[in-house]
Amino acid sequence: ILILIDYPGFNLRMAKFARTYRWPGTTARPKVFYYIAPKVWAWKEKRVAKLRAYVDKLFIIFPFEIEYFRRHGIEAFYAGNPLMDSVAGRTAAVPENAEAFRRENGLDERPVIALVAGSRSSEIRYNLPNMVAVSRLFPEYQFVVTGVSWLDRSLYDKYLAGSDVRFVCDKTYETIVQSSAALVTSGTATLETALLNIPEVVCFRSSGISIRIARKLVKLRFISLVNLIMDREVVRELIQEDFNPATAAEELRAVLPGGAEHERMMQDFRALREAMGEPGASERVADEMVRLLNEK
Repeated sequence: ILILIDYPGFNLRMAKFARTYRWPGTTARPKVFYYIAPKVWAWKEKRVAKLRAYVDKLFIIFPFEIEYFRRHGIEAFYAGNPLMDSVAGRTAAVPENAEAFRRENGLDERPVIALVAGSRSSEIRYNLPNMVAVSRLFPEYQFVVTGVSWLDRSLYDKYLAGSDVRFVCDKTYETIVQSSAALVTSGTATLETALLNIPEVVCFRSSGISIRIARKLVKLRFISLVNLIMDREVVRELIQEDFNPATAAEELRAVLPGGAEHERMMQDFRALREAMGEPGASERVADEMVRLLNEK
C-alpha cells in the first residue's frame, strides 16, 4: 500500500508510478490510497482524471467534496476533518483566565477584537493597513494583531505606528479565543475562527493582477472555507475594493455581541461544527484503510 497525503504536485506522480508498478515476478501492484484530496474544485480540475486513473481510494476532509467527486465518478470516503483535533487540542491548552492573558500581553480591560492578517508578508502589506483603520472607529474595543515570529516585527510596526493596535506574537488561537470578534484574512484561519465560535468578517486584499488572475482561474462562489463548506454566505466576505474601513466597520458591528447578525452567525457556526464531524477523523480514515486492505 502507498498512502499519499496532500501535496498533489509530487503525490500524483507517485500515484501514477505505483499504478503501473508490478512487484518483481508477479502481476501484483501496491494499492494507492490518497488522504486529503487536491483542491480540484477550486482550480486545476484536470487533476480529477488523474485521481480517477491512479488512486484506488480517495479520502477527503470536506463534506461538500462527497458530491463533487461523485459527479466526477469517484466515491470518496469522508470521516470528518483533522482540523477538529487541532482546534480541540489547542483550545484545551489555552488559558481560560482572561485576566492573565491580558496581563501577560500588556492589554487593558477593554474587550478584544482580533486582527488575523495572515502569515505572509504580502498578506500583511495588503490587509493590515485597512484593519488598523477599522480599529480607529471602535475606541471602546482594543484591537490585537496576531503576529507570527517568522516575519520581521518591523513589517508590523510599519503599519501599527500611531495606532492603538496591540501586537501579540505566536498566540493566534489564544488571542482569537479571548476576542469578541475578529477580522480574518482568507485561509484556514477563517475556518479555525468559526470553529472557535468567534464571530468574524473575512477581509482580503491583494495586488490587482493577482486578483484578476485568481478570478480567471478559480471558479468558486466563495473564498472562505466556512462558506464553501456550508454552501452559502455564513460569514461576510469583503474582497479587494469591498474591503474598506467603512464597510468592514459596518459588517463588524453587525456580528459583535448585540449586533444584528450575531445570533444568526452563532447558529450557523453550530451547524458548521456538526457538518465538520467529531475529532478523530484521521483515526477513522486509518480504520477504513485497514478494513479495505483486509477485504477479500
